[in-house]
Amino acid sequence: MGKTTIEVQQGDITKVQVDAVVNAANSSLLGGGGVDGAIHRAGGPAILEECKLIRARQGGCPTGEAVITTGGNLPARYVIHTVGPVWSGGGKGEPELLANCYRNSLRLAEENGVKSIAFPNISTGVYGYPKDKAAKVAVDAVQSYMQEHETSIKRVVFVCFDEENLTLYEGLLKG
Repeated sequence: MGKTTIEVQQGDITKVQVDAVVNAANSSLLGGGGVDGAIHRAGGPAILEECKLIRARQGGCPTGEAVITTGGNLPARYVIHTVGPVWSGGGKGEPELLANCYRNSLRLAEENGVKSIAFPNISTGVYGYPKDKAAKVAVDAVQSYMQEHETSIKRVVFVCFDEENLTLYEGLLKG
């Protein structure tokens, strides 16, 4: 993966010192629960205002896609909003849609000169994606993106909300 480091830590993604944080958004882009609500609360109204402009322009964000806004009051300069799939047993393209969340977020980060990016555990909350399966998709998607692209991104951080995810990511990144 060249000069890119991939790290994992447990904590609050709204406090991580990176150029961009990824938000596990819903397709409305108007905020919600979990990490989405936390990012909107910590980042302040500027994020929501830019999300409303994106909605007016393109009508939300489809599953697997990503859009970028200011970081508002966050330490990060940008928030990349991506919409993960709702788990329906795995037979409705969920792994590919989830991988697209990571790939499209990394592409958007690169297009905006981001050198460091933090990802939450996309789709593992109310969207019900099994944590072990989601972690494998996330790590595989990021590693393959880094191998396939000449990238300006130097640091990728998986920020885990809970210890279960932390343990899963640590295990995958050691292998």
